[in-house]
Amino acid sequence: MTELKGLYTLWLREVKRYLRNSTRILSSFIQPLLWLVIFGVGIGASLHGAVSTQELTYQELIFPGIVGQTLLFTAMFMGISVIWDKEFGFMKEILVAPLSRFTIFIGKMLGDSTDALIQGLIVLAFGLVLGVKLSPASFLLCLPVMLLITFGLVSVGLIIASFMDNLESFGAIQSFINLPLFFLSGALFQIQSLPAWLQDISKLNPLTYGVDALRHVILGETWQSLQLQPLIVDLAVVGIFDLAMIVVGTWAFHKMK
Repeated sequence: MTELKGLYTLWLREVKRYLRNSTRILSSFIQPLLWLVIFGVGIGASLHGAVSTQELTYQELIFPGIVGQTLLFTAMFMGISVIWDKEFGFMKEILVAPLSRFTIFIGKMLGDSTDALIQGLIVLAFGLVLGVKLSPASFLLCLPVMLLITFGLVSVGLIIASFMDNLESFGAIQSFINLPLFFLSGALFQIQSLPAWLQDISKLNPLTYGVDALRHVILGETWQSLQLQPLIVDLAVVGIFDLAMIVVGTWAFHKMK
């Protein structure tokens, strides 16, 4: 019971801290909105041949990728909470509590994943406003897929933060990881259009499979002929990545003092 109560408390704390920061919520969906409007409408109009089917517009192609981008940037940024907790002494109080490091890590990971999911849902809503077709069934299927994607990405952010002592170092490392993950995920283009060597690199990127899974769910049959992998393969790869990051994250929290 103690472990479950501690897990719930840590989850609730992260969610409440996020919901009370309205400035962060508002600012964090401005960037995805600009990507959708500028790339999807403006630049997309000049990219002839960017989409290999007439049934799919460029804006529809990149929409799942922008959702993935939102999950990536929000999830990785959540690791900053560990540094804040270190500076204000709260992390020390958590570590000496009668909770296992696994419970502490999972509690923070689930809380931050919930925050990233909320942010992703906001972007989904804006996609509907911009005319992206999304059925109620696709919307509901997006929820577990998005949550699965955030688990591993949040874990990466927490792992990095567990070894950092200041915000500047965390910000530099976060940007160094975020940008390659995003641009090599196929969020803004089809992986199949890349040179073979760059395709091989992209296939090592876990977010590539997350974006492909989102396209399966959001675009439906239109994406079947363009898919990078079957949906079950995408989910399996993301799931294995999540488990690996949770194991590493638990170890990182064991090392933290």
